[in-house]
Parts: sequence; C-alpha cells; structure tokens
Amino acid sequence: MEGKEILQGRKLRAEDVVWLKCWIEANPGWSRKRIAQELCRQWEWRDGRGRLKDFAARSLLLKLAGQGRINLPALQTHKRRAARSVSEPADWEEPEVLACSLARLGKIELAPVAAGSAAAGRWAFYLTRYHYLGLRVVGENVGYLARDEGGRDLACLLFGAAAWRCASRDQSLGWTEELRREQLGRVAGNTRFLILPWVRVPHLASHLLGQVVGRIRADWRERYGHDLDWLESFVERDRFRGTCYRAANWRWVGATQGRSRQDRERRLQVPVKDVYLYRLHRRKGGL
Repeated sequence: MEGKEILQGRKLRAEDVVWLKCWIEANPGWSRKRIAQELCRQWEWRDGRGRLKDFAARSLLLKLAGQGRINLPALQTHKRRAARSVSEPADWEEPEVLACSLARLGKIELAPVAAGSAAAGRWAFYLTRYHYLGLRVVGENVGYLARDEGGRDLACLLFGAAAWRCASRDQSLGWTEELRREQLGRVAGNTRFLILPWVRVPHLASHLLGQVVGRIRADWRERYGHDLDWLESFVERDRFRGTCYRAANWRWVGATQGRSRQDRERRLQVPVKDVYLYRLHRRKGGL
C-alpha cells in the first residue's frame, strides 16, 4: 500500500497498518471488542460528545482483516449477549381502528424515545411486530414516537446511519469519494417509518415528516454532539409510492440498483428502492 487510504473516515498510512498488526499480536488475550475500544483510546477516536467510536473501529478492523492485512482473534461467542427480546405491553389489545381527519387528532406530539422508558418499550414493540423489516438499531440513531392530543400512539420513526454508498445520492450531492467520506456523518437515514396499522388518517405521514425535519438537528446534536445537513430515505418501489415524502418536500434523486449494501460479490438481488433526500440547511462552502 502506498500513500494513504481512508477507511471508516480515517486516513491510514502503510505504517499505521503495520503498527496495528503488531499491536494486536502483542495482546493475544484481548477480545475483538477490547481491541476496538483500546484502538479508539490510542487514536483518540471519539464522537462529538467524547464517546469512543468503537463501532466504527470494529468496522475498520473487520475490513482490514477481510483484506488479509491484520489477524483478529476468533469471535468469543460464549461471551456474546443474547439479543434482547421485545416484550408485548401488559394487557395488550390491538386498538380499534382510528379513522378521522388530521385536524381531529388535535396537537400531535412527536418526541424522541428515551431508553428504558415505557414509550421506548411500546415503540420497539410496534416496530418489531408491525414493520415488515422488524426493528434493527445500529450506531448513531434517534427514534420517535408520535401521539395525538389524547395520548393515543400513532406512528414510529427511526433515523440512523446513512448508507455507505449510493450512486444516485452521491451524484445528486456532487460528492467525490473524498467528499463522501468527509460528509457522510452529517447525513441520517430514515430507516423505519410506521403508521400503526389501525391508524387511518389522511396526510398524517407527510405531517410527521414535516415535524421531524424541524427538530431532528437539535435532537441529534444533543445526543451525539454534531449536526446534520441531510436526511435520506430508501423507499421500496414494489411496496410504496413515496407519496408522503414528495408531499413533505423530500426530493427524489434516483433509485438503487437492486443490490444489498452487504453484497460484496454483487450477486444478491434485492428490491429496487427509490432514493429521497431532504436538505436540512445549507453549510457554508458546501452544498
């Protein structure tokens, strides 16, 4: 390897990889988790709130190991935590159909869910049971639960890390490879959006999208210490038309090629998704 390369947003020199390989070999008793955490401390790799970016470090280590440039210890599967089960709320009964105009709901509250709260429990349950993709939360994320003036739950939203690569998005933003690496952390993806199945209120979805774009920057800064410039969403074309995104002034910028972000061999075909972007604000000297 000559010069520098960028992995997980960090510039690496050839000597950095050599040092990393020797450093891992000098600590044979460390787990992969500890290696990632200690690497963050060695490199002062932290987020805007000063927390270790160990998830990014783990991804970097896996990429280097996959290229045969470092050796990682075997996974300690006996130490891995079992996935947390999502409990059904006590005395749960699916509510009766709520069909009315948007105005009849009164003031709608859209609030971030706090870990461990009753609202977070209901939010996780709804997404696990009623969203066709289930619930999966990785890395930086903010979840929202929408309720009407009478306290009835209406919808769930989840925003998380942006897709690492997306040709139509990157071309629309005018990103070079270097710009994508520099600015990707300022994009959040709307990875889940669920209007609860018994809620049938016209225009509710676009109304909620309008609410979230008005507050997500502040919520993200409070939680992670850095701002956002863009939101993105990938809408499965065979299932949805994307009408609510268009109504909320999100911009359609193209479609995916029908390949999974995990498909390194370019063989796995997945549903084509329309790509939507929303600009939260303009950065000086940027798009």
